[in-house]
Amino acid sequence: MHKSTSAKRKIIKPYAIASAILMVAGAAAGLMAGVTPATAANLAHQPDTQIAIFMVPLTLLVLAMMFEVTRVVLRGNVPAELPAARNRRPLSDGAFVN
Repeated sequence: MHKSTSAKRKIIKPYAIASAILMVAGAAAGLMAGVTPATAANLAHQPDTQIAIFMVPLTLLVLAMMFEVTRVVLRGNVPAELPAARNRRPLSDGAFVN
């Protein structure tokens, strides 16, 4: 089996460690704040929470798209329009003539 020597594979480990630490810290903070599955279930039935659970990721997605569009436009790499396609006529043997 071929082993990759790419540097991109090595950078995943710090991100995995950092995300695991953040997950443990978030769980500990939730337990210290007194959040239990029962209180979280009661919170999930409130309309404001349901709206927030839908709107926050949607808003983040729209903001990320706006950021990327702005970044591409400010770089000046907006793709040019493609030239119009030429009409090609098929020959009797299935080949095309330009």
